Amino acid sequence: MRVVTLKINGQEMSGRDDEDILHVAREHGIDIPTLCQLDGISEWGGCRLCLVEIEGSPKLSAACVTKVSEGMVVNTNTERLAGYRKSIVEMLFTEGNHVCSVCVSNNNCELQDMSHELKIDHISLPYRYPLKEVDASHDLFIFDANRCILCTRCIRVCDEVEGAHTWDIAGRGIKSQLISDLHQPWGDSPSCTSCGKCVEACPTGALFEKGKAAGEMVKDARFLVYLAEMKEEKS
Repeated sequence: MRVVTLKINGQEMSGRDDEDILHVAREHGIDIPTLCQLDGISEWGGCRLCLVEIEGSPKLSAACVTKVSEGMVVNTNTERLAGYRKSIVEMLFTEGNHVCSVCVSNNNCELQDMSHELKIDHISLPYRYPLKEVDASHDLFIFDANRCILCTRCIRVCDEVEGAHTWDIAGRGIKSQLISDLHQPWGDSPSCTSCGKCVEACPTGALFEKGKAAGEMVKDARFLVYLAEMKEEKS
């Protein structure tokens, strides 16, 4: 491990060579949008909202999984990146059934916040209106696949922090879907500990507590960093 110097948005800064661009930028007050990243669990780089431009590279790179290096020059906020991010968020809305006004996470949703940040007031792509299930078989929680954006936060926190690995992804491409155990009802899952960590980690209204009405589901996943550190110390 060594300290390197780099520039992000013209600002000179330093970071360890085992750190990624996202965290170095945040340490210096530069925000890079993301939906799949969450402190306390591994990086995945799936949502692609944290794409950045690196001088000398013809491709865009995901900031959460790209390590910093000596002399690196990074741009995080260009017209090209804004266009990509807007398209990504629009596609997320069209691939599901996100009706914010009746969602339990209305005004407490990271996808909704991202659309506001990107000034998205309409969707220019055709909606797919897929037929997806709502699993209310669990005693405490509900999974609404219509609002799932496949960020895999729930999968990673269940596996890496709780150690249960109840959740996983089945299917490929547009047919991908979140499943519990071997695609059985969540309430019948033999591995689920009912800890609720997946619910707190979910950025949308896909996972929520039973009994919550529209706008009532407030989530806070800050405890995950502490739990992850405690687990690492024990191991």
